[in-house]
This record gives sequence, structure tokens and C-alpha cells, in this order.
Amino acid sequence: MESGTTSRPGRVRARRTAVLAVPATLTLAGLAVLTAQGALGVQFAISGMPFTVTATELNGTGFEQFGGLDNMAPGSPNEGDTGGQVLVVTSVIKDATLTKLCQSVDLGGINLLITAGSGAEKVTASDLATDSTELSGDAAFSNIEIGNDASTLTKGGVQGPKGVFSQQADTVRIADLRQTNYATTAGVFKLPGLKLRFSESGC
Repeated sequence: MESGTTSRPGRVRARRTAVLAVPATLTLAGLAVLTAQGALGVQFAISGMPFTVTATELNGTGFEQFGGLDNMAPGSPNEGDTGGQVLVVTSVIKDATLTKLCQSVDLGGINLLITAGSGAEKVTASDLATDSTELSGDAAFSNIEIGNDASTLTKGGVQGPKGVFSQQADTVRIADLRQTNYATTAGVFKLPGLKLRFSESGC
């Protein structure tokens, strides 16, 4: 009990240091789409349960990305040995369109599944942001800037923490998007053809 308490600050400091490095390793990988700790502001404690988001295509204008930390509610049963914190990559898009959006949460043997945008009308969002730990896809950017200080970002309309590595671009397109998220926020989120159900399989 006492040893776990004394080791926790070291782990927290290590995660804070890692925030500076993680986005650099993701620069040219398939990049995250969709809540920004300290940006659009995750004003809620995350549950600590990750969820999967997929889309066959995402198109967006005003893209930003930087590292951050999300926090669970004190004493959350999901904190494990993390100290209740999750190191994330925050991605912000001013205006986004997604085709065939799927979101699933593993509830332990059963998945809560949400789908939308499979017809002619696509999913649209403004001031959309996500905190992700894993992401993949085929990405293309226009007028990308890599290595900015996160506090100086301008293209997505928000700023990240000072001294943190970041990047931004005028536009972003990601095909075959797949990401593991801990939080999502949006100013407006329109989900045509929304379906919510339980399923044996996730996205």
C-alpha cells in the first residue's frame, strides 16, 4: 500500500514528460480525428473505458494535434496502475464530415454499438475533438506545419499547453480511419441514420 503510494508521483511525472514526445512519433502516421484537455476542454472526468471509432472516410478543415493527459474520477475502478491518468493525443478539427461512422464500447462480453452516416447524408461536426491512444488510416494534409508550440496553434481555433510539440494543417483527409478514444466533444454533432444497439461484435 505504502510502496504503491510513493511510486505514483514518479509515474505521473514520467507520463507528463512523455506528452512532449508522443505526438512526434505519430506525425506521419494515420492521425486522429475527432476532445481536448485544456483546449475545447474536457470538463468531465473520463470513465477510463476506451471506445473504438471507425469511418471509411473523414474530411476536415482546420486541423490541430498535440499531446495531453485525461483524468478519471478519484478512486475510479478503471484506474489500475495508471494513477487515474491516461496519456493521449488530442486532435481538433474545426469542421468535419465522416462517412459510415461506427462507435463501439466493450461492456464485457457485449458491445454498445452506434452507427450513422451510412446513407447519402454524412455525419457532420463542428469544433470536433478527440483524445486518442491508438489510431490508424491513410492520411493526407494540405499546408501542414509540424513542430509548432501547441500554445501558438491557430488553424483549429484552440490552443494546447505551452512547450508541447504539435502540428496543424489547413485540411485533412483520412481513409479507413480507426482509433481508440477516451473522450470526444463537439460544438455540433449531426448523426443522420443513427442506430444504437447491443452487439456481440464491435466496430
